[in-house]
Amino acid sequence: MNKIYIGLGTNLGNREFYLKSAIERIGSLIGKVTRSSSVYETEPVGFKSNDLFLNMVREVETGLEPSVVMETLLGIEKLIGRVREGDHYSSRVIDLDILLFDDRVIESDFVTVPHPGIPRRRFVLIPLCEINPDLVHLPTGKTISKLLGECTDISFVRPYYSNPLSAKLK
Repeated sequence: MNKIYIGLGTNLGNREFYLKSAIERIGSLIGKVTRSSSVYETEPVGFKSNDLFLNMVREVETGLEPSVVMETLLGIEKLIGRVREGDHYSSRVIDLDILLFDDRVIESDFVTVPHPGIPRRRFVLIPLCEINPDLVHLPTGKTISKLLGECTDISFVRPYYSNPLSAKLK
């Protein structure tokens, strides 16, 4: 089995509903969820929007190959209602990314693992660190906790506790 880390984010509409929908589909279509971070509310990074994100990370065991996982994640995004428009960052109902896939480094037109944004994104590093702070990011050879300590991203990332449903998202 492969151990993978998937990043989930949403900043449009009923954010909790979209996260919950993605969580259910990841569990049924990709593999067994072994660990899950808390849900964090974060500001957009890379573009301007008044709509705050909900972000989290899930650790999943899967027998699927990276390209199949990526294809499945894109299918889940489409089922939930995401419409991709160009290559620029924008608000979205759901965003699902393969962050890490075992100890593999993959660079193809379809899949890049580890996700290239990990070292410079607190909204990814904080939930990853919550799950596994000693996990090594292969391109840098540094642990996730070390990367978090060195990260220059100053965007806010705060625990999300809006209502009791947020506890069920884990």
